Amino acid sequence: METYGRFLFEFLNQFFSGFGEILGGLGKGIANIFNFSAYYEIVKHYANDFQQSEWILTGLAIICMVVVIGSILGIIIFFLKKHLRWRKKIINQEELLNQIDNLNEQVEELVDEKMKLLSMKAPELGVNPGLNATASTRNITTTGGGTAVGVGIATGVANGAVASGSTRVYGGGTAIAGGANGAESEEQVDPNTQSRFSKLTLIDQEYAKYKQKDYHNSFTLPEFCYMFRNFAASKLKLYYSEKMIRLFVSAIASTKLVILQGISGTGKTSISLAWGNFVKHPSCVASVQPSWRDRTDIFGYLNEFTKKFNETDFLAYLYEAGYMDEIFTVILDEMNLARVEYYFAEMLSILEMHSTKDWKIEVVQSSWPSDPKKLIRGKLQIPPNTWYIGTINNDDSTFMVTDKVYDRAMPIDINEKGVAFEPDNVDAIDVNYSYLNGLFEKAITDYAISPATLKKIDDMDNYTIKHFRVAFGNRIVKHMRKFVPVYVACGGDETEAVDYFMAKKVLRKFEGLNLALIRDEIDGYIDFLDKNFGKGKMAECTEFLLRLKKMS
Repeated sequence: METYGRFLFEFLNQFFSGFGEILGGLGKGIANIFNFSAYYEIVKHYANDFQQSEWILTGLAIICMVVVIGSILGIIIFFLKKHLRWRKKIINQEELLNQIDNLNEQVEELVDEKMKLLSMKAPELGVNPGLNATASTRNITTTGGGTAVGVGIATGVANGAVASGSTRVYGGGTAIAGGANGAESEEQVDPNTQSRFSKLTLIDQEYAKYKQKDYHNSFTLPEFCYMFRNFAASKLKLYYSEKMIRLFVSAIASTKLVILQGISGTGKTSISLAWGNFVKHPSCVASVQPSWRDRTDIFGYLNEFTKKFNETDFLAYLYEAGYMDEIFTVILDEMNLARVEYYFAEMLSILEMHSTKDWKIEVVQSSWPSDPKKLIRGKLQIPPNTWYIGTINNDDSTFMVTDKVYDRAMPIDINEKGVAFEPDNVDAIDVNYSYLNGLFEKAITDYAISPATLKKIDDMDNYTIKHFRVAFGNRIVKHMRKFVPVYVACGGDETEAVDYFMAKKVLRKFEGLNLALIRDEIDGYIDFLDKNFGKGKMAECTEFLLRLKKMS
């Protein structure tokens, strides 16, 4: 055993002495790096033999050495700070969780105290304590991350009344809610006798004996545009050019989603409101909020505790529109304050469906006997007589509207205030949706894009694909075959309509390309447009291309 002991000592000593040499060597190496006296002695030793040029090189060597040493120190300090910051973050998170736990404990203690007081008060109120019903719920809805803690306390007496506290958190952060203050007292809904949709039920009652009206409209599209323009000017003091009115009417003929974009104060929201007043159905304004994340923000949501549906004005407006053969308009004001493809995604998909019979959205998962009349199996039929007009400002406070949205919409630029003119006095008119839609369909047939223009458009498509790798797509062509004929039917020029449509729907995609790479192709493209359509005929496209060239 003595021999083995010596062996084990020497064996382990070999291993651990290696660690000692590593540490010692590391320490020695660091000491050598920062041994400034040694550097001085070396320079002093050679100083007498240096020539002038060698002194310059020596100075450069010293500077380089200082930079290297400073860099090493900077890296060491950086990692130390990063480590300390990470440790501090972990500690802060732990402290926050502890605070949340403490608050929950305090809430529970308050609840117990409250229940004791109620038990003592029950005999004085003439209530049998045995009939008291209590409920506690944690009703939490979170979207986008973050921490949410919600405690709702419900206390009912005999009749089953409850009070609930809830918390809805969007976009992260921490929220804590308790049911002690501001608790909302609500009764549970009976599925057989009580409706969970208060607004929609009132609409059913209002329209119980309603019969759709036929206004016997007889106006043409040019007359319609004339009346709308003069109504806005004479009644609202809003002035728009004839071209702007044609663009607006052609846009609603081509798609259910219209985007009005431009600088602030040019009348984007005003023209939408004027349109609603003109057709005697004031527009429903949905002011988009930065916190909007999903469809519940525009349609509402079912409170699983109270079993009542939180209805929005947007939902009620759509529901009412389903009763009538008239024109309804929803304004999504500042629609890009939140991401459109988040809160409006389902509607974008629905409006793309070919048959309006398929335009259905699920409001609730299951149906009740007491649900509103037009809510079939929990689904609402989206009425075809409703348009959605979004207004956007492109600035630092907004999100960029994606191609997914632009491809399904018709954008119109409003960057100038209209010039005032002396209008004729025109009143608002009653309009049947079926009649106006019939005018659109007739215009699409009677003023279909000419074969010669279709050939020019096809050549433009091929040129764009070859030089810019951008294609039109079937959806864009479909919109164009509606927009251009209606624009012509309203009194406009075919080439002018094609020019505007191409600039806003096709060339707009160039903004996503590398401008530096396409810069040299722009002049050739402008020459092609002049040759294909006529000199100066494609003014909107040319202006857009020149602006891109200037930006590059």
